[in-house]
Amino acid sequence: MAAQPPRPVGERSMGSSREATRAPAGSPAWASTQAITPGAALTVQRESPESGLQKHYSNLCMEKSQKINPFILHILQEVDEEIKKGLAAGITLNIAGNNRLVPVERVTGLDVGYNLLCDVGAYYAAKLLQKQLNLIYLNLMFNDIGPEGGELIAKVLHKNRTLKYLRMTGNKIENKGGMFFAAMLQINSSLEKLDLGDCDLGMQSVIAFATVLTQNQAIKAINLNRPILYGEQEESTVHVGRMLKENHCLVALHMCKHDIKNSGIQQLCDALYLNSSLRYLDVSCNKITHDGMVYLADVLKSNTTLEVIDLSFNRIENAGANYLSETLTSHNRSLKALSVVSNNIEGEGLVALSQSMKTNLTFSHIYIWGNKFDEATCVAYSDLIQMGCLKPDNTDVEPFVVDGRVYLAEVSNGLKKHYYWTSTYGESYDHSSNAGFALVPVGQQP
Repeated sequence: MAAQPPRPVGERSMGSSREATRAPAGSPAWASTQAITPGAALTVQRESPESGLQKHYSNLCMEKSQKINPFILHILQEVDEEIKKGLAAGITLNIAGNNRLVPVERVTGLDVGYNLLCDVGAYYAAKLLQKQLNLIYLNLMFNDIGPEGGELIAKVLHKNRTLKYLRMTGNKIENKGGMFFAAMLQINSSLEKLDLGDCDLGMQSVIAFATVLTQNQAIKAINLNRPILYGEQEESTVHVGRMLKENHCLVALHMCKHDIKNSGIQQLCDALYLNSSLRYLDVSCNKITHDGMVYLADVLKSNTTLEVIDLSFNRIENAGANYLSETLTSHNRSLKALSVVSNNIEGEGLVALSQSMKTNLTFSHIYIWGNKFDEATCVAYSDLIQMGCLKPDNTDVEPFVVDGRVYLAEVSNGLKKHYYWTSTYGESYDHSSNAGFALVPVGQQP
């Protein structure tokens, strides 16, 4: 199936003039692009050891009368060396626009996040998915891809049988593009992780995803963060709840900024009595209060599969923390990580959660920063760490003493710290700062 080209995309300025290049032979006239940037490496095809990727790239730049990008050349030189040594069964080109140069990993993936591919780049990404049958990971996040580019990529995935993880994060494909991806999931049976967070999805497309996932048995993780929803009836959450009652393959569900209220969390909890696959539930940045914790605490008494819950930036307060503490102390023995960051919880609720960690050995990760710490809270979490009930890497606070009094400082750990970016030093995937991904691994991580 040939990808259909989007409408012409105009020249964009980045503070300096860029000379437009000619389209490749046989390409449509609109396919003219800007000067070659890291994102342009998307069009480079793997060559035989005799010719070499770096030589191919240099020749292409000469043909287009463009300067050679030293960053891309460096990456391709590394790849050529791997190929010559016979070590390159598959290659990931890590050329994200907001990251430093990192060694090329020998996996079949491509990261061109944070560039300026736009819909024209989406056309070539679709072409790549047609021709590169070994690609299993593609990161296109924040590339100004719109609804038309989203349509191109979604339609080519109707026939693709190798891609397992696609990140479209931050591309404004809107409701129109979201509907094409939902339709794709009715046909595609190989994609396992789909990230459409911050894509301006609409109510119609969110409901479409919920409907399709009642039948799709391949998707294990989906991110639908921050859709553009209207109305106060929480219609999308109702449909997602119905989906969870029938879907028994989904492992991770991200519903950040869905305007979920107590009635919405009740819908999700009702489904979790029947669901036996979901392990990671993200309902952060919503409008859930302590009344909603009544439903969650009750379902946790019988649910034995949930391992990670992200309640960050809601408003469960002391009462909600107490509900959860009682369940985690006396009933639940499956939950491993809980984030209650910025939930207006005071000392009483925070201390109650700390007490549950003393008796519940499964409950090993807790994140509490952004609440109202008093002296009792600081002492309680300091004691937890000193007793070995809470490992320093498994929380986002660290005790320190001033004038004989204990305080808590923030530590950069969390459930998904490196969602939008990866560290520029040290290990590229740090378990302590990405506990959600470490506890509930779903396929290949970025």
